[in-house]
Formats: sequence, C-alpha cells, structure tokens
Amino acid sequence: MSHVIDRRLNGKNKSTVNRQRFLRRYRDHIKKAVEEAVSRRSITDMEHGEQISIPGRDIDEPVLHHGRGGRQTTVHPGNREFTTGEKIARPQGGGSGQGAGKASNSGEGMDEFVFQITQEEFLDFMFEDLELPNLIKRHLTGSDTFKSVRAGISNEGNPSRINIVRTLRSAHARRIALSGSSRNKLKSAQAELERLKLEQPDNLGDIQALEEEVSKLRARIKRIPFLDTFDLKYNLLVKQPNPSSKAVMFCLMDVSGSMTQSTKDIAKRFFILLYLFLKRNYDKIEVVFIRHHTSAREVDEEEFFYSRETGGTIVSSALKLMQEIMAERYPINEWNIYAAQASDGDNWNDDSPICRDILIKQIMPFVQYFTYVEITPREHQALWFEYEQVSEAFADTFAQQQLVSAGDIYPVFRDLFQRRLAT
Repeated sequence: MSHVIDRRLNGKNKSTVNRQRFLRRYRDHIKKAVEEAVSRRSITDMEHGEQISIPGRDIDEPVLHHGRGGRQTTVHPGNREFTTGEKIARPQGGGSGQGAGKASNSGEGMDEFVFQITQEEFLDFMFEDLELPNLIKRHLTGSDTFKSVRAGISNEGNPSRINIVRTLRSAHARRIALSGSSRNKLKSAQAELERLKLEQPDNLGDIQALEEEVSKLRARIKRIPFLDTFDLKYNLLVKQPNPSSKAVMFCLMDVSGSMTQSTKDIAKRFFILLYLFLKRNYDKIEVVFIRHHTSAREVDEEEFFYSRETGGTIVSSALKLMQEIMAERYPINEWNIYAAQASDGDNWNDDSPICRDILIKQIMPFVQYFTYVEITPREHQALWFEYEQVSEAFADTFAQQQLVSAGDIYPVFRDLFQRRLAT
C-alpha cells in the first residue's frame, strides 16, 4: 500500500474548512447560545462576536477499535500497588467539575469546551431563516445595477475576451478555402512527378519542370497566414438591467413621557436588531426613522436612538407622517413598503380609533408587512384592541406582539420575521 504525505505549508486560513464543519455539527448548541447572548446584551455591543460554551460530553466522538478479548490479568511494569488478580475500585464522589456538591479527593472530569465565534458568524446565526415577508415588487426603470450576459460571438472586442476555439476554427476554415485549389494541383503534380521518376527517369526536363511547380505550389500554400485579423472572434457581452427588489422600512418609536427609560431601552434594542438585520441581508433597502410623542418627526439614525426628547402621546401623528412620506417618496408600484412600530400602548383615548382608521384606509392596503410591538407588563389598553381589528382585516400583512422584558426581544423578532413557505 502506498501512502501520500502532503508536506505543503498551510495557508493563512488553514483551519477555515474545519471551523465551518465544526459550526455545522454543533449548530444547535451555538444557536441556543446566540439567543441567550442577544437577550442579555446592551445596545452598544449587539453586533459583536460571542464566546460559546459546549458541554464536553457533547463533543465526544465514538472510536472503533479491536479489543483483545478474554480476561486480562496483566500487571504492567512499574506497578507497586497491585498484584495479579486484584480488582481496582471505582473512584467515589464527585470531581467532575459540574454541579453542586461536597469537595472530593478523588475522581476526574472535563470542563465545558469554550470557543469564540466572530461577528460575522454571530450575525449569521442570529438572522438565520429570517426574511422580509412578501418581498415581490420589482422595478426596472432607473435601476443602477446591471449584469453582463453572453450574446454570441463578435468580430470585434476586447483581447481579454477572445474566443480561442472559434478563432482557430475560423482560421482553419480560411486556410482550407484559400489553399484548396493549390493543394489539389500540388497533389496532382506530386503524383505525376513520382510516375515520371519511376517510368521515365531519363526525362530530366519534365521532371525538373514538375519539381519547380511543386516548389512554387508549396511556397504559395505557406504564404497563406496561419492567423489573420479576419479570423479573430470575441465573446460578446452585453449589459442588461438587473431587476432588483427595492424596499423601505419605516421605524416608528414612541418617546412619550409614559415610556420609561427601561421601556425605551427595550424598544431601541428591538429596532437595532431590526436595523442590523436589514442592512446585513438587503442591498436595496432604505430605512426611515420616525420618533413621536404629541407630534411626529422624521429623524436620522443617531437622533432616533439617542435623542432625549419626550412629551405627551398621540400615536396617529406618526402614522400620518408615514403616510405622507409614502405618498411623496415611495410610489407603491415601485417599492416594497414595511413598517415596525414600538410603543408602551398608552395613547390619548380619542386617538386610538383614528390610528385604526389610518391604518385600514391609508396604510395597510399599500404595505407588504406591518408589525406592532407593545412593550408593557400591564394589561393591554385601547390601542392594542383597535389594532386587533386591523389584524382581523389584514391577517396576512399585519402582526402584533407583546414584549415584557429584554429577554423577549429576540424570540418575538424571530416570530415576526420568520421565513414563510411559499404558497
């Protein structure tokens, strides 16, 4: 049997393949650890890597080997405690390093296996199997992305795109066409020359004339170039507009006085999770940030997450501003429109029916998906029940969930944006 030993030096990413295999094998453990990490993280370190622990017993692999069989009575050299026939007692007590219990002077165990996953790997596990629902609208006009597609063969083009096979085929066909008559004459002259040399070796005049004709015909054939500019063939590539789905996400956050600092922190963490998800998974997407109390205002990312502005509560102001921005900047025949709203449920009593009417008549018929997250441990108030009527009217495109603590953010987020099977 021959053995091949690979002594090539390992590259910079020598363990990449093994690492990916390891991540696939222990995906369930890692995914569970990621979910726990998301629930306990703060706003500032939401997208960093994570240290993952896997119980040592779960990484053991079976080993197959041939046993010697029979009863072994061997006493190994250097042994000073046991003799042939004695039985070794099993260690008593703990010593495994896991769980509570009294200390022991015997026994052994194994700590959990701990390793670090990168930021990219962390986000991959965090957003696995998530997507924006109902992303269907495609728009070609004004698209700034194109893809190159093969469009046959051209006689002109970039030298880097030369088609060697078609070029040589064309050159071969040209040489055959141009030298066809000369080759036939050459073949006949050579045959006649061979006949004269055999039958009339003394006829030097005719033999010399045929040799000169053969030489001229061969020279004429050789003068035909092996490759001519006419033979060059190039792969023709043309640019076609690449249809791309364009989407906009409206983020509506209640910053009224009823929203405590803890409630606002949960809302911000939910929106940061949503923002990371959108920016990581979609190229053609815009995010519109709207903060509201008694009045609503479109703000940038920095002000949305860190402004201290507060006031009373009129939720309809945010919905009205969203509808105005939709009509002004995002035509419904070109854009997939999404919205996510976070509030503690407190609202001016007369305003909740207005919110329902705005949603049913002016927003829901034109959006792909609308999510409402209510952050409160208390009983639901009027806004929640008005939104339930919206949910009944638009069951496929409207969803509402309740958040009580930071630990509920990730499970609720996955439930809202879980990938749905196509119907």
